Amino acid sequence: MLYWLTEFSDGGDFFNLFRYLTFRAGGAFMTALIFGFVFGRPLINLLRRKQGKGQPIRDDGPATHFAKAGTPTMGGLLILSALMFSTLMWAQLSNVYVWIVLLVTAGFGLIGFADDYAKVTKQNTKGVSSKIRLLLGLMIALLAAYAASAFHPPALTNQLALPFFKDFLINLGFLFVPFGMIVIVGAANAVNLTDGLDGLAIMPVMIAGGTLGIIAYVVGNSNFAEYLGVHFVPGTGELIVFASALFGAGLGFLWYNAPPAAVFMGDTGSLALGGALGAIAVCTKHEIVLAIVGGLFVVEALSVIIQVLYFKRTGKRVFLMAPIHHHFEKKGWAEPQIVIRFWIISLILAMIGLATLKVR
Repeated sequence: MLYWLTEFSDGGDFFNLFRYLTFRAGGAFMTALIFGFVFGRPLINLLRRKQGKGQPIRDDGPATHFAKAGTPTMGGLLILSALMFSTLMWAQLSNVYVWIVLLVTAGFGLIGFADDYAKVTKQNTKGVSSKIRLLLGLMIALLAAYAASAFHPPALTNQLALPFFKDFLINLGFLFVPFGMIVIVGAANAVNLTDGLDGLAIMPVMIAGGTLGIIAYVVGNSNFAEYLGVHFVPGTGELIVFASALFGAGLGFLWYNAPPAAVFMGDTGSLALGGALGAIAVCTKHEIVLAIVGGLFVVEALSVIIQVLYFKRTGKRVFLMAPIHHHFEKKGWAEPQIVIRFWIISLILAMIGLATLKVR
């Protein structure tokens, strides 16, 4: 919204600053962060009054989790409010990629909100049917993947770019849209599975989002893209504003979500943020790199898939409990120990993901 101020610029005054992505990205970060600090406590108090008993705790979960009974959920509302307000304030709103990512975020946020609402009102951990959530998520992802494909440059339309290869593309043809749908829905559900401990999901999301923001800035700049040998996708650089807002909103939320959490993110936040990561990856043609940068989410999702399939086949479990962070809880690891170590792993994977920009 503030980008329109550039119309009053003669090229050498204060208003000219709004032309620069880096300035607007910084503004988006600070706006989202301040928004979180200002509205965080009032929102938590409101959620506590409305929800009463808070998020229901799984009966089969680690015993330490029963101490968290009464903690309100739907804290994702704080993240999404800060994220969207900041993005709408600082992004160039004529950019189609910004709207693709915003609509995916809002759509998955609504699905998550409905699921959280059902859990809280019924005091049941099941919430909305998984089939309904999956169907709605696929519909949103279908629209996003199709739109991204339609607005990609002709040379990149329906093409899959591979990390470590400079000029190699795989033409997926009509399969690109289903592939993009899997990336978006898969990312949303993987982050959702990771959100099981205080502060566990939000920091890896911030790290992955920040990394994808840098990638978006690079692939959206013709000079950087040519120098690094990555595919140039005009317009995607604007997504660094969204990524910066995500980082600021995440920090604001982490202030209240740090152990012991005053509020849980809930599906409202985890589904929305995961979907946003997937959408950025599809827009920037870095779907495979997302699997590296978000490797922690991949492992969490795989642990659940392996556990379910193996149990159905043998009646035995591979892990003491899935997702895998609960396995380590059952082994006696303290919650902060698991969370911080998973943060470290996320940061290492982010560095590897950024390295793919140069190693080609």
